[in-house]
Amino acid sequence: MSTAASVAGDRARDETKKGDEILVVRNLVKHFDVSGGFFGGRHGVVKAVDDVSFSIRRGETLGLVGESGCGKTTTGRCVLQLEKPTSGSIIFEGEDLAKASSSELRAVRRKMQVIFQDPYSSLNPRMTVGQIIAEPLAVHGIVPERAAREARVKELLGHAGLLAAMARRYPHELSGGQRQRVGIARALAMEPTLIVCDEPVSALDVSIQAQIINLLEQLQTGFGLTYLFVAHDLSVVRHISDRVAVMYLGKIVEITDRQSLYENPQHPYTKALLSAVPIPDPVVELSRERTILGGEVPSPLNPPTGCVFHPRCPIAIEECSQGVPDLREILPGHLAACIRV
Repeated sequence: MSTAASVAGDRARDETKKGDEILVVRNLVKHFDVSGGFFGGRHGVVKAVDDVSFSIRRGETLGLVGESGCGKTTTGRCVLQLEKPTSGSIIFEGEDLAKASSSELRAVRRKMQVIFQDPYSSLNPRMTVGQIIAEPLAVHGIVPERAAREARVKELLGHAGLLAAMARRYPHELSGGQRQRVGIARALAMEPTLIVCDEPVSALDVSIQAQIINLLEQLQTGFGLTYLFVAHDLSVVRHISDRVAVMYLGKIVEITDRQSLYENPQHPYTKALLSAVPIPDPVVELSRERTILGGEVPSPLNPPTGCVFHPRCPIAIEECSQGVPDLREILPGHLAACIRV
């Protein structure tokens, strides 16, 4: 990405920080019933997302990070209404999606799109690239004429950094990075305002990851997009996000802007995550303090009482097991769910 484009992107992000909130999630809960036994009776409840709240301003990127199984992807799927929330509200551009009817959701879906994690399974192998991108244009009546659709497909491929000739190829003829670019072009076809990026680079080589991240930043600047960026790689999240929310076992434990999170983390879980990220400088790497967490991540079928992190927390006290800590403002714009900070 050029220096001029990077400066322009930073300026655009600074301006949008004063803008309105495009997405507001309040007290989101998603539980899954688990059946068991010979008769398939109710065996338990997986608390995948448990009272999660956050908001995203128009034009910014919120990174959602945490270990595998913490509820990141389920949160994104609930925002997209691919999963129906157990309770809570998801307000997108002033409309509560949790209460919207099927016809109301159909109108909203044009403005909300997703880029999936796996570029190999998210594309129909029986369709050409051109057909894959043109399908939503036809289904939603965005470009009714066939010739105009073909022209629009070529334009979208160009935005995603692909040649127009790619439209005649099938997914198996493309590399992983090229397939993910097709997925990005398909998302752009709907002219969305919000895109949920569900670990869009985790299945790609490191060199290709950088290209895709730069492409997403360029598209955000060019089209005024808003991203909910779900990932477990902290270095990727630091590069693209304006603010970062850290999840653990279905709950958000810390949320703030990226600089504050990486330079002055408050929650002990965030500190442990950051201490595990390698630093290229060997002198700094050897001298820095590490936080080693003991035990295993508890099962969401039977989460701990009180603070869900207290069984592994190095600074936990008796009170941590007795009450669920509120996500409160520790510093200006910096929220953490811990009674010890």
